[in-house]
Amino acid sequence: MKNKMTIKFDSISQNESFARNVIASFILPLNPSVSDLSDVKTAVSEAVTNSIVHGYPDSVGEVVMTAEISGNDVHITIADSGIGIDDVEKACEPFFTTKPDDERSGMGFTIIKTFMDEVKVVSKINCGTKIEMMKTISKQAV
Repeated sequence: MKNKMTIKFDSISQNESFARNVIASFILPLNPSVSDLSDVKTAVSEAVTNSIVHGYPDSVGEVVMTAEISGNDVHITIADSGIGIDDVEKACEPFFTTKPDDERSGMGFTIIKTFMDEVKVVSKINCGTKIEMMKTISKQAV
């Protein structure tokens, strides 16, 4: 099976749940397990939240989610054109946060990496951040 989609939405907190529901609906034809479905939704939630909170800290911008299904693999990209990440390696460390006063745990990228099979983060200051993720969906008996 092959399929792809792209959606764009404002970087407002209400759209985090929207993105979760869209990706869940998009991968349903793969008949994912509850665990796989939850993993993908959680990873998308964390990536979108990062774009909203960190990409556009003082403004509303655009977040773009693309997804492509190829066989049993789902490739998802969450991208923004926000402020970017100064040090991606440091940002991916568990518990690192640039917003400790906002009660942020610094676990977003760690959670994404835990639930997805492959993760790549690319960022440039004042140009934005792109999080590329891939997960192979286990075949379930129908």
